[in-house]
Amino acid sequence: MTKYISFCLLTLALLTGYYFYQYNGSQSLSYDDEQEELKSHITIRFSHVVAENTPKGLAAQKFAELVSEKTKGQVKVEIYQNGVLYSDDDEYEALQNGDIQMIAPSFSKLIDTVPEWKVLDLPFIFERETQAKAVFTGETSEQLLSMITDPKVTGLGFWSNGFKQMTSNKTALLEPDDFQGQTFRVMPGPIIAEQFRLLKANTIVMSFNEVYQVLETKKIDGQENTLSNIYSNRLYKVQQHLTISNHGYLGYAVMVNQEFWENLPDDIQKKIQQAMIETTKWNMKESVHMNAQQLQEIQKNSPIQIHYLTEQQKQKWLQTFQPLYQKVENEVGNELIKQIQFPSDEER
Repeated sequence: MTKYISFCLLTLALLTGYYFYQYNGSQSLSYDDEQEELKSHITIRFSHVVAENTPKGLAAQKFAELVSEKTKGQVKVEIYQNGVLYSDDDEYEALQNGDIQMIAPSFSKLIDTVPEWKVLDLPFIFERETQAKAVFTGETSEQLLSMITDPKVTGLGFWSNGFKQMTSNKTALLEPDDFQGQTFRVMPGPIIAEQFRLLKANTIVMSFNEVYQVLETKKIDGQENTLSNIYSNRLYKVQQHLTISNHGYLGYAVMVNQEFWENLPDDIQKKIQQAMIETTKWNMKESVHMNAQQLQEIQKNSPIQIHYLTEQQKQKWLQTFQPLYQKVENEVGNELIKQIQFPSDEER
């Protein structure tokens, strides 16, 4: 009897082991298949600080669509707008650390990283949309990207938000003397700070997402920005004067984490680069259209007074900024300045 019981227990153990092996083996194969599928799927977290209905916000969406289309869904670009992940003060470090894979900061925020890019912030260095298009999509673009020396970052391209304008809650900003004593929010960057210093104005550096509140509470008097940013963040509702000055150009460098980029297969890199080229060309047209359209919206829906800088007034501004041009020329050289002002591949 004891032998019979032992035999039954041994048989039961063997059967249990067999079925456990069969179940576990089939589960392992299924798990491996799923893991392979997960490994083949690539996610790019793209963080930026403006609204989705701005040139940069729309370009990010267009880029995500093109990447998905070209890679047949293998690469997914997740967009995080309005600074929901990182502010414009923190996003570059997050990119370096690999916490996110892509950002598109303004040139002004990158001057410490790429000192030569200070020429892009010079007032009135951009005067024509065709000029900006040539710089950001032609040979000059490749030269500018090659100046990035940070080993943790790779530059993929440049996007546009368009020409910057001036706003104030105190007075129309038409003559250089109109700026004296007023306080303006500015993006970080030595060229922009020096621009306002020459105008005898005060400056405060702060995140873009804070600007509406400080203008509304009158802690500062004014700011400079593109029409699309003025419109999307409703800055025109808390300012009394808008000057169409076209004095500066707001552009972005689209950057990716270097380690992440190098680990992508070559064919995926090429498809992402193709998507970037197509997005950049689309963005250049869209930013022009959007700024024009939203100026009309501001005119229709706001009591803000809109002023246009005359050619004579522009010359007075340029005269005021001459020391800044001379300083940058001494630091960077005249060749790059001239190359930006008169790109060889500009369509005439």
